[in-house]
Amino acid sequence: MEKLIISEQDIVNAICIYLSRKYQARPEEIEVELIFDDEEEDGFSAEAFVGGQKQKLLTIHIIEALRLWIDEVLNKDPLAAGIKLLFDEDEGIIAAIH
Repeated sequence: MEKLIISEQDIVNAICIYLSRKYQARPEEIEVELIFDDEEEDGFSAEAFVGGQKQKLLTIHIIEALRLWIDEVLNKDPLAAGIKLLFDEDEGIIAAIH
């Protein structure tokens, strides 16, 4: 797969799609906040609100959501993609796909 940068908004969209499948909700009903903490081991997480319930997502869940997004939105092989989450001062949390 060619190298690609996934924006913070697309990561949020991917998580909304991922959680909509998991909780039988519409993606637009889900609120997501991405979190970067350089003192944490993984550094990346997210909090989502689905049907009034708060969900904590770890890095592995964000990667799973991105793999679903790569498959369904980009129509690419999600297992062939190497995914690395990065923090960019200007862009926020992004994903490098290669």
